Amino acid sequence: MSKEKIIIANWKMKISLSESKQLAQDLIDPLKEIKGIEIAVAPNFLSVCDVADILKDTSLKICSQDAFWEQQGAYTGEISPQLLKEAGCEFIIIGHSERRKFMMENYEMIHKKTKLVLETEGVTPVVCIGENWDERKTDRRDFVLFDQLQQALGGLKFGQGDRIIVAYEPIWAIGSGTAIEPAEAEYAHKVIRLTLNDMFGKDVVDENFQIIYGGSINSSNVVGFLGLENIDGMLVGGASLNAEEFAKVIKSFNK
Repeated sequence: MSKEKIIIANWKMKISLSESKQLAQDLIDPLKEIKGIEIAVAPNFLSVCDVADILKDTSLKICSQDAFWEQQGAYTGEISPQLLKEAGCEFIIIGHSERRKFMMENYEMIHKKTKLVLETEGVTPVVCIGENWDERKTDRRDFVLFDQLQQALGGLKFGQGDRIIVAYEPIWAIGSGTAIEPAEAEYAHKVIRLTLNDMFGKDVVDENFQIIYGGSINSSNVVGFLGLENIDGMLVGGASLNAEEFAKVIKSFNK
């Protein structure tokens, strides 16, 4: 499994189809010399195919912002992991906090989605967990992360070559413009790693898992996260909507 740092741009529902195509085009030149970092972009569903076509001859990969827990059937409005793979996706974000908040997505759903994505050859799930402000200020973060990991991933089986990314996104930091302190993020990532070790064994975690951070990362604060032992990459939101700014974030890791 790749052990390169991975940086995923989550464009959410922030930009149109034409803007997504232009942003993809604008990323090609500043990122063409980047080595040793895996980069993926997550456009909205309507933009996936066009962005994939624009980036097909580059090292940039395509990520979906969601998927359903069945591959086929009478599920109006849903999109399966297999369909997303055929559209060019190599990663699928599962259980983002905004979906948990606005779509009432729970960890039973997240578990089913994660299981199916893992079973879809060539696609990697990016499973999101993280505490809210009340849970943080009452010192319940460790328990919350443990519980979310158990619900999302408990009982999953991993074969050779299977890969899963856990994205730690403290809900209170998302979209706030203020990232968590790097030392606090490192602590949370260590809690996640130790929990995964208990669930699956250290050898499986070392082979199959990566843990990344998401929450108001930009070119000004990313330097504090460089070199931290338990942080394997970033899930970048607002800062990924500007090609120059996103390139700065990536190049910080490439120095």
